[in-house]
Amino acid sequence: MVFDDAALDALFRTARTKSAWTTTPVSDETLREVYDLLKCGPTSANCSPARFVFLRTKASKERLKPALNPGNIDKTMAAPVTVIVAHDPLFYEYLPRLFRHVDARSWFSGNPDLAEETAFRNGTLQGAYLIMAARALGLDCGPMSGFDKETVDRAFFSGNGWKSNFLVNLGYGLAEDPFPRNPRLNFEEACILE
Repeated sequence: MVFDDAALDALFRTARTKSAWTTTPVSDETLREVYDLLKCGPTSANCSPARFVFLRTKASKERLKPALNPGNIDKTMAAPVTVIVAHDPLFYEYLPRLFRHVDARSWFSGNPDLAEETAFRNGTLQGAYLIMAARALGLDCGPMSGFDKETVDRAFFSGNGWKSNFLVNLGYGLAEDPFPRNPRLNFEEACILE
């Protein structure tokens, strides 16, 4: 199946990172739909290490605020939802259920470096699936990395050991874009055919 131009535009070509938001709320049902789509994306050994914290309330945003770089405060506080995309360093404890045909847990349980590398890589991949799923459901996204990870981890993950990776503001962005789309590298600059 090949997507039509409208779908490709919505996911990639005309989709823009948003920094200004309408006041239209994002429902819990929509957030569940986003997760139900993104969880279907592939990860190595179906490890699924990403964890997502959907900050919807003023109180939860206030907990996040001290970690934000100054340029990210206003747009984050105005966004209907901010997602902390994180990963669980102990993701492999779920592998007996998620990857049942071999003992994949043993690959990681005694190798913390491999576990961290796998969790970070695949959790980042799942964060990208979050963006694509949100766009597919009509949401706008504002991914960003301008925040202090240690502050976020202390505020949100002291009880479970998850590690933050990046943030994504979600909602319905204002139609106007303050800047033209920045250029991208062309195929010859970014790709090698062998």
